[in-house]
Amino acid sequence: MTANLLDYDLEGLAAFCEGLGEKRFRATQLFRWIHQKGAAQFDDMSDLAKSLREKLKTTAHIKALPVLSQHISSDGTIKWLFDVEGGNAVEAVFIPEDDRGTLCISSQAGCAVACRFCSTGHQGFSRNLTAGEIVSQLWFAEHFLRKYLKRADRVISNVVMMGMGEPLQNFSALVPALRVMLDDHGYGLSRRRVTVSTSGVVPMIDRLGKECPVALAVSLHAPNDALRDDLVPLNRKYPIGELFAACKRYLTVAPRDFITFEYCMLNGVNDSPEHAAELVKLVRSGAGDGNWCKFNLIPFNPFPASGLTRSPQAVVVAFSKVLSAAGIVTTIRKTRGDDIDAACGQLAGDVKDRTNIHARLSKRRTIPIRPENELAPAGREDTIDD
Repeated sequence: MTANLLDYDLEGLAAFCEGLGEKRFRATQLFRWIHQKGAAQFDDMSDLAKSLREKLKTTAHIKALPVLSQHISSDGTIKWLFDVEGGNAVEAVFIPEDDRGTLCISSQAGCAVACRFCSTGHQGFSRNLTAGEIVSQLWFAEHFLRKYLKRADRVISNVVMMGMGEPLQNFSALVPALRVMLDDHGYGLSRRRVTVSTSGVVPMIDRLGKECPVALAVSLHAPNDALRDDLVPLNRKYPIGELFAACKRYLTVAPRDFITFEYCMLNGVNDSPEHAAELVKLVRSGAGDGNWCKFNLIPFNPFPASGLTRSPQAVVVAFSKVLSAAGIVTTIRKTRGDDIDAACGQLAGDVKDRTNIHARLSKRRTIPIRPENELAPAGREDTIDD
């Protein structure tokens, strides 16, 4: 079986090339062709010796995940459904803004954390993605978007590991994937612009800080253990006190001087002024002030199985004011891509029902990258139908 070169960070690729009897600098050339130029065929790599190209043809390949569907929102958000085999699929979302292009990437097929407000968690857990499957989402999206947007320069400036799955429960694949994103010979992303979001796997927060510190976001969603035990079951293993201690340890190596706390606003559950005041007390405990963290208040995107509803906007604003008045930087996330189920907490909410994925996979084929003027209109979907 040949090796998929998307599975390797630069060090891994250097070892692979050395195994072929090649110098390490060949790995840098190859890495640039794959990630900076998006090459998938070795014959296109014109500055590689022909002898190396012939070796690569028999020992390696460059294979992105097949695309099952593409949805383009009326606000420019794009969502892709990728086939990861075995009847599983994952989603990635591109969110364009005036000053950045953000790609939200999945790390697992499904999720085992099972937060009450997350539709992905209600799908259950299937398996971890490989490093190559994580990187493949960025590789495909970056080089597709350059053609789609008719740009020669980099389109994706930010990557957030906020798609399907708990990234820190797939640590062995996460770190090599992050290294590809950060490498100047790869995507050259700043550590400040790559964010790992976690529901609070405390030991892995410490390991991430030691091995590959990037920006950290924590799904908090409650100001006390009793409520968080119900909303985020992982809290029963790693309660808030342990989680906050790990966050403060992480700050000593983090590329930013704050941790972002994500807080999904649930009507009548965690959104009262009393909850906000409890949060203020919580973040100030042992720190003196709230300058070490920021809060991102997230509108809940309802789905039937949750039994939950979205907090009214006036309630969200009032909650935000309590935090802001205490000196805690607080933002209210603008919902993007909700007309294509690409908003926070919606990924793969109805994947199997909406795409009939098992039937599709039995006669799977890869969607072609169409010319720019043939893409699906905004607010519609471009799917594979046989």
